[in-house]
Amino acid sequence: MKLSQFIKFDAIIPQLEAQTRDETIQEMVRSLAQAGCLADDQVEEIAEKIIERENQGSTGIGKGIAVPHIKHGGVNEIVGTVGCSREGLDFSSLDKAPVYSVLLLVSPQGDPEGHLEAMESVFSHLQKDMFRKFLRQAETREAIEELLLEADEAQQDSRI
Repeated sequence: MKLSQFIKFDAIIPQLEAQTRDETIQEMVRSLAQAGCLADDQVEEIAEKIIERENQGSTGIGKGIAVPHIKHGGVNEIVGTVGCSREGLDFSSLDKAPVYSVLLLVSPQGDPEGHLEAMESVFSHLQKDMFRKFLRQAETREAIEELLLEADEAQQDSRI
């Protein structure tokens, strides 16, 4: 699955205003709603569910990355966004380091296979040092969008 199939470019936040993990999740879920991917009346509940999930176990996977995610009955398709923080955020990451890049994912409750495919796509790109480096350096929505599209293209080329 390509990143561009579920990352909503209009919801990308190149510079998060949030200073905490919970504020970050709320800001990113609001951004998905503002981009028309979620209903406004779902924002609070979805953000709360993601925060609950975080409280059970951090999605701060290390190397400056966090991937908060849930399956939720209120969405019909997999939607995600990217948020970046220049200052870094405390996500209680496995390596105790600050998080600079956040990829948030909300999947339909009834599509566990799609959720796993999307997560696999995210993690396959995040394992690449250059992808993480360029994501952290990107300063505009357009630069992040271009990086995601290039990553999709490189992924496609490697399968040929």
